[in-house]
Parts: sequence; structure tokens; C-alpha cells
Amino acid sequence: MKRPRIHREGRTLIVGTVFLLFIINVPMYMFFPHWIFGITLALTALLLVFVTYFFRNPVRVLEIDDPNFVIAPADGRVVVVEPTEENEYFHEKRLQVSIFMSPFNVHANWYPIEGTVLVSEHQKGRHMGAWLPKSSTENERSLVVIETPSKVQIALRQVAGAMARRIVTYAKPGHYAHRNTHLGFIKLGSRVDMYLPLNTEMFVEVGEAVRGNETIIGRLSDETEN
Repeated sequence: MKRPRIHREGRTLIVGTVFLLFIINVPMYMFFPHWIFGITLALTALLLVFVTYFFRNPVRVLEIDDPNFVIAPADGRVVVVEPTEENEYFHEKRLQVSIFMSPFNVHANWYPIEGTVLVSEHQKGRHMGAWLPKSSTENERSLVVIETPSKVQIALRQVAGAMARRIVTYAKPGHYAHRNTHLGFIKLGSRVDMYLPLNTEMFVEVGEAVRGNETIIGRLSDETEN
């Protein structure tokens, strides 16, 4: 059984949390009754467990033989599967698929498909609840556009939420997006939106739980449609 690793985005924070626990608990042990020290130790230990759990980085390697399969870029629950106007890059109607991540989900993001990264840009914005429809266009977000070898373009948007204050995106224009590779990381609960061609065959529906780099979201059509 493979053991989850700690994501690199969390290593500094975990070390800082350990240091904070030391700073808090040493005075508690020295100057307060043992029962108060015990409660403080338990609460701070729970904090360390949560921080470590949040930044877990499970090993997931998906082997598929169809390049048109679109894989879930994140853990979470599907909250949107519907045609919508995408006015930030395509300026046309696209099939939007949105995955909401709770603070208890793995927050690493994977490339959903192989291809060349055409666009990778960060936009400032609000920090409303990531489950709200307006969060896709009004919250802080990062847009990544990938073109497959068959010249089909899809867009992926990392969206910050009310708690998430930092979006990390590793994708850079000109880079090749490989399967089983991290696209980025979002700290605390948030969502990831994908904008696919309208003729994409879908394999998930609203309310379904998905796992990043494991669940097949859909399949791009063999007919060219950007």
C-alpha cells in the first residue's frame, strides 16, 4: 500500500506549526496546572494533525490508452455540468464542469489532459464562497488553457474561495502538460472549473464525488471542435 506524501506547498507551514506548538506548550507546561497543559497540548496536536492531513499528497498514477479522456483535475464533488458562455478566453458557449473542494479534500490539482499550455494567467478578485456560481468569474482565479495534439482546446480555472487565499499554478505557456503531473495547488476549500467543447461525452453528473487524476470526467469528441 502506497503511503501519502506531504505536498511541497505545505512543508514550510507544517514546520512553522510545529514551532508554534513548541512556543505555546512549553510555557503551559511550566507555569500552568497539568490539566490546562493537557487540554492545550491536545488542541494544538489536533491542529498539527489537520495541517499535515490537509497537505497530504497521495501517489496516483493513471494509465489510459485513449488520449481523448478528460480526467478529474481535483478531488471533490461535481457542482456544475452545463453549457455556459465562457467570456474570458473562448467568448463562446462551452460545457462547464465544476468541482467543489472542501477543506478535507486533497488540494493538489492535476492536468486533466495532455497537450501544450497556451495560457496561464492569474487574476485578482473577490473571496466569496466557492460554491456560488458567481465565484467562477468574480473571485480570485487562475486560468490555464491547454491545446491537445489534435488541436482541441480546453480551459481550466482554479478558483479561490472564502477561505482559500492562495492559488499556486505550475503551468506556464509553452510547457507540455503531461498526465499524472500536478498543475497546481489551492490552499483550503475552493473549486476548479473546466470548459470543454460542447460535443464532449460526459461520464459524471452533478452531485457525484470525484478523485483527482483517477475519475474519468468525459471524452473529447474525435470531431474537431475548439
